[in-house]
Amino acid sequence: MLTLHYSPSTASFVVYWLLIDLAVPHELRRVDLAASEHKQPAYLALNPAGVVPTLVLDNGQPLCEAAAIVMHLADAHPGAHLAPPVGTPARAAFYRWVLFCANTLQPAYRAWFYPDEPAGPENAPASKEHARAHLEAAWALVAAHLAAHGPYLLGADVSAADFLLVMLARWARNMPQPADRWPAVLRLAQLMKQRPSFGEVYAREGLTDWT
Repeated sequence: MLTLHYSPSTASFVVYWLLIDLAVPHELRRVDLAASEHKQPAYLALNPAGVVPTLVLDNGQPLCEAAAIVMHLADAHPGAHLAPPVGTPARAAFYRWVLFCANTLQPAYRAWFYPDEPAGPENAPASKEHARAHLEAAWALVAAHLAAHGPYLLGADVSAADFLLVMLARWARNMPQPADRWPAVLRLAQLMKQRPSFGEVYAREGLTDWT
């Protein structure tokens, strides 16, 4: 059985959501970030980066990085049709958007929430403002794509990339320009929130915002 090492309202959210949506049997191991459990030797043996999520596969192999786990789950459950066939143009677009989330949006969020990390505490305000501008430009790009080719990232069909994107849209809920202020992003978010799995993961994680 799969084991998810997670912490509520973090990047593990998308993995937990997909496990529920796919009806995959799994066990949960909550990682107490406040107690720095993610920096303890036992957890670092699974995930040397000391972050969540980590999904331990049936064979005992730990799989790290939310985007990698998202792609693996989509491939491991082809009947759910959450990833296009390998080698097709749609699959290429799927890779593009998953990696856009991982390489463009997630690092910018990191700089927004922890602005002292990129350039030190004395430069935190400038770092945060730069991250905000980067995020808003990125979401404007997503919105333009969805407006032209949506409602989902790959067009008419939902994919695992939409799960990842909507989790990241939630992260912007308290920013000056929330991601769902763009109508096309709001439309996608509303569609994804209608999935029973969204309400279920919210209930299990005890979340009440952005509903």
